[in-house]
Amino acid sequence: MAPTERHSDRAPTAPPRLPGPLLPARPAPEGRAPARIPPLAAVALLYGLAQLCFAVAHMNLGWDETVYLSQVDPRHPAAFFSAPRSRGITFLVAPVVAATSSPLALRVVLVLLSSAALYGAFKVWEPLLGRLRPALAAALFGSLWITVLSGPQVMPNLWVALTAVAAVGWFLRARDGGRRRALTGLALSLAAATLFRAPDGVWLALPLLAVCAAVPARRRPGTVAAVLGGLALGGAQWAVEAYVRFGGITRRLDISSDTEGGMGAHLGGGLSAAYRGLGGPLLCRPCRIAAPPLTHSLWWLLLPVLLAAACALALRARHHRAVTLLPVACALSLAVPYLLLLDYSAPRFLLPTYALAALPVAGLAAQALRSVRGGRARTGAAALLCAVLAAHLAVQLGELRANTADARDTTVRYRRAADGLERLGLRAPCLVSGPRAQPIAYEAGCASAQTMGNNRSTTTAALERAAAREPMAVLYDPGDGYLPPYARGWRPHPLRGTDWVAYVAP
Repeated sequence: MAPTERHSDRAPTAPPRLPGPLLPARPAPEGRAPARIPPLAAVALLYGLAQLCFAVAHMNLGWDETVYLSQVDPRHPAAFFSAPRSRGITFLVAPVVAATSSPLALRVVLVLLSSAALYGAFKVWEPLLGRLRPALAAALFGSLWITVLSGPQVMPNLWVALTAVAAVGWFLRARDGGRRRALTGLALSLAAATLFRAPDGVWLALPLLAVCAAVPARRRPGTVAAVLGGLALGGAQWAVEAYVRFGGITRRLDISSDTEGGMGAHLGGGLSAAYRGLGGPLLCRPCRIAAPPLTHSLWWLLLPVLLAAACALALRARHHRAVTLLPVACALSLAVPYLLLLDYSAPRFLLPTYALAALPVAGLAAQALRSVRGGRARTGAAALLCAVLAAHLAVQLGELRANTADARDTTVRYRRAADGLERLGLRAPCLVSGPRAQPIAYEAGCASAQTMGNNRSTTTAALERAAAREPMAVLYDPGDGYLPPYARGWRPHPLRGTDWVAYVAP
């Protein structure tokens, strides 16, 4: 039997009309909350803005940057690439350099890439720590002056830091759901870290392999294969270059040690240099400057205490110990070569350590707030923490401005020297030797060569032959007090706006 139809006195209502392209969109219901920017995305956005405001404007290329860029720049001869360097950062910027010669365009692209990498690296930790702790850790790391200054620079240390954060996060996620994805992320992150700096990749992998050997739950072939595979993938280019250019891996390591001033048991030397150079300069070698004031170094001195407290609380807890202990172990491992094996330092060397240490410190801060009872007490504790962070940010901002100004002054002198060489008639193909030859030659479009020092790449006889067939200049710094014998008969030309003198071959 067919169902009986019901009749109504009301006229049937017309079907709702879908808004077309010319009709205004319907307002959202009053009860719906507006869309919010995720905390980690907000931190990454602020990090990018800080780079644009304080680190990008008026910054020419630094010494090491010109070395990395010259390897793939079609407009300039390649500078000597010493044994300790790795080519990961060169591969990263190669597409940009091929498309443009503008340093500003390069800086802006690196700002975008580093901000996205900060977001992606700490995003890996959200399934482990929730949304707020990774965001706070990213904010702590991204607020350091050396982190902001390194973002738009063609230097590898920041990228080692971010890939290390991602690698440790993927390692911890490898025993949960989505194991295949986690192992892939682990292998690729570790490969990227090793490609950016091969020795750092090894120091990062050591604690991971130790956990695989000591913890039964982590003792899985897939995890070990991901760690070793990432090392092999990222270190393949470095190893091949070791045999092609330096005579093998052992020989390259020996040359790297000599270049670094003899890597060995410099107990206290590297630690003292790291502390003295905490607020700059960008390279403290030799590090004979005064120690920073306590107000500017208190956070650095408290960092080991905070890490120890975080580890102690994690050991007392029954669950989630690894999310605190493993980042600390990897941070300490990555710090070993720079604090104990070198007698000089640079603030950027410890960026991987700072990035990994930010995770347990953020967890410690969140746990401290949660342990405070009562609404007023918790509000007061949060206000106190915000005041401490504000004071820390003020210190970091002052150091950022000072070091950015120093970097700008140095690179401006390189540009002035290059302009002076061009006025003296040096045009490509040309050759420059002497102190600071690499960055100045890059700015002038010339090749560079040295007969001594860490960048020794040729002989005196070869330079004399080159002077007979192409324009050549030897840079002389009165502070060094040395001029090669073959250039002493050449005519000196003071380079305007610098303290240097160019001796140009007749």
